[in-house]
Amino acid sequence: MHKPSPQIGSNNASVRGAVHVSLRHDSAHKHVAGEAVYIDDMPEPAGMLHAYFGLSDRAHARIVSVDLEPVRKSLGVVMVLTAADLPGVNDVSPVNKHDEPLLAADTIEFHGQPIFAVAATTRQAARYAAAQAIVTYEDLPAALDVDAARAMNMPYVTEPLTLNIGDTKAALAAAPRRLSGRLEFGGQDHFYLEGHIAVAEPGEDEDVKVYSSTQHPSEVQHMVAHILGISSNAVTVETRRMGGGFGGKETQGNQFACIAAIIAKRTGRAVKIRPDRDDDMVMTGKRHDFVVNYDVGFDDTGRIHGVDVVFAARCGFAADLSGPVTDRALFHADNAYYYPSAHLTSQPLKTNTVSNTAFRGFGGPQGMMGAERMIEEIAFALGKDPLDIRKVNFYGTDERNVTPYHQTVTDNIIADVVAELEKRCDYAGRRRALAELNAKSPVIKRGIALTPVKFGISFTATHYNQAGALVHIYSDGSVHLNHGGTEMGQGLYTKVAQVVAQELQIDIDHVKITATTTAKVPNTSATAASSGADLNGKAAQAATHTLKKRLVEFAAEKWAVDQDQVVFLPNRVRVGNQEIPFPDFVKHAYMARVSLSATGFYKTPKIHWDRASGRGRPFYYYAYGAACSLVAIDTLTGEYRIERVDILHDAGNSLNPSVDIGQIEGGFVQGAGWLTTEELVWDDKGRLRTHAPSTYKIPACGDRPRIFNVELFQSSGNREEAIFRSKAVGEPPFMLGLSVWQAISDAVASVAEHRVNPRLDCPATPERVLAAVERVRAADPIRKGT
Repeated sequence: MHKPSPQIGSNNASVRGAVHVSLRHDSAHKHVAGEAVYIDDMPEPAGMLHAYFGLSDRAHARIVSVDLEPVRKSLGVVMVLTAADLPGVNDVSPVNKHDEPLLAADTIEFHGQPIFAVAATTRQAARYAAAQAIVTYEDLPAALDVDAARAMNMPYVTEPLTLNIGDTKAALAAAPRRLSGRLEFGGQDHFYLEGHIAVAEPGEDEDVKVYSSTQHPSEVQHMVAHILGISSNAVTVETRRMGGGFGGKETQGNQFACIAAIIAKRTGRAVKIRPDRDDDMVMTGKRHDFVVNYDVGFDDTGRIHGVDVVFAARCGFAADLSGPVTDRALFHADNAYYYPSAHLTSQPLKTNTVSNTAFRGFGGPQGMMGAERMIEEIAFALGKDPLDIRKVNFYGTDERNVTPYHQTVTDNIIADVVAELEKRCDYAGRRRALAELNAKSPVIKRGIALTPVKFGISFTATHYNQAGALVHIYSDGSVHLNHGGTEMGQGLYTKVAQVVAQELQIDIDHVKITATTTAKVPNTSATAASSGADLNGKAAQAATHTLKKRLVEFAAEKWAVDQDQVVFLPNRVRVGNQEIPFPDFVKHAYMARVSLSATGFYKTPKIHWDRASGRGRPFYYYAYGAACSLVAIDTLTGEYRIERVDILHDAGNSLNPSVDIGQIEGGFVQGAGWLTTEELVWDDKGRLRTHAPSTYKIPACGDRPRIFNVELFQSSGNREEAIFRSKAVGEPPFMLGLSVWQAISDAVASVAEHRVNPRLDCPATPERVLAAVERVRAADPIRKGT
């Protein structure tokens, strides 16, 4: 049981840990003290083996021969496995493409692809042995990026999607103004603090238990069963916590869990596999990098008439989740802007790189990048402030409110959020002040941008929008809670426990949070799409409603009162004119043989999606937010810093304001990192060169804004019946980081007094910023004229 922190603004102070109050993360004190137990911290059973993968050093090649004798002869080696040794199907693909082998058999598709696995008595011995194999290859042509994939006519890893609304060709032809361009931006490594890891323990008969650092225990369960050739009921997967996930542990953990389980069953010994950071980064998928080609028609007010946009993604060698990721890029290609006519197309291209995968936002950030570039282009074409162009294109309420996928936006508050933030941060005054500063400063230039976010909440694969929970009330009044959501630091366990505490009207220290396990709640969805609290909170609420109904019926019969005279009060129950402490009340129910255990189930209502027609309601509701960023750049070096950020974000009636604000802060910084410092570099051999902290720069403490103001937008709550009218807050804040990119672009543009659009691609590293400064100076018509 965790001890809650003091509550802030509680309207139910006599119940500690109810909803809508700030409560610390249930493991926060353990994180700080280093006491939180992750998989690598668990005591190792006697005789545990350590596994490691042997990786390819080609991007695309045929395997001519593999000599594994040096591996087998290495000190401490117990077993070596190849594709031929796998008991079931050699596939860990999360979709029905079956294109992702656990171990390569004949052909190498990316540099770092596993060819074999070795198990040894120590991790060091396994790592050493894995490097001893002698592999002979026949090299094949490799497509390493979008342009190469297009040039080589590489296939799509999944069927492209097209969204259509209106007559785009006619709208573009008739538009008073029209422009086109190309935007490129890179991917992003998840760089979770805890890397991938799995431990498998063999049981009797076909049974195996797997501890996996995964966002999707049920998928790991199915994959392990699939590759062992057994039924899912023989596999138990447990996840207490992850040291970060961000989407990188939605599918990428499958390979580690599977190889550990195979070796465990073959040897009868527990097996652990934990790659080092370099191999983790080389082997696992990342955020998709995109090339966006856009054509936009607009009028002299800046209002958009039509857009035609192609989103081409480097997907890697296999489908993984590239289909839904590139689909979602199209769903968010409008951001908060209404397109009367739109033709949006995805190109999920196969490349000879690691298969890219889910990452916070799941394609949404990439779609919004295209929208914001077009807004910026229009602003420069008309000589106006980009914020004015944004506001004139915002979705309406009663009209101008249908998306390119034909969902009507019924909960639009973006204009209110932006207006309030614009006033709070004195946007107009700061822009005037920056213009004066820039006029006096030849080297240091400052920029400002205020950007909006409209983000749809739900899995676009409708069947994933379901969840289950299990709640036990023990005879002493204590409560055991389990559900299908996983905890990766985002505070989901705390929020769902708050829901149970609220419903049962008991202090949260009486609610025991337990590890997610497929043995208790089956067929769970991934903890992703910002849906963790929405789905699992509702499922837990359903379970408590079942329990309360039983208890109310029992009390009404035992004490001969009407059911409406049985009321749950803080830590007690009123029955007629008497009040009974909750533990005593539960004891009475137990003695009367009332079932004190219940499951709960929830499925998101109203949603539907027809991919073939590009129509439907894929999202239950939208979350909104806005950020205003102010940056300074050094025009001699391209270096920059974020001086101030103001954020106003819509969390509905927040379940836990302090946890939500933490998610907003972290999401913003991670989004800003993607667009600035985090650069993935592959060489011409297909080797990832930025595979460690020494070469891949995530934001450090010194990179955060000097002034960082984050507030929750005060509203009447979610208009849909989400859990206690709250809104999801995991992914939407990530896109607030786009304001940093736009502010850097604004600072670069000030070099030529905003006469030239920098068309700044991302990540906006100092090198790229410096190049943009020089490009803007060279293109400045005033400078050319002199």
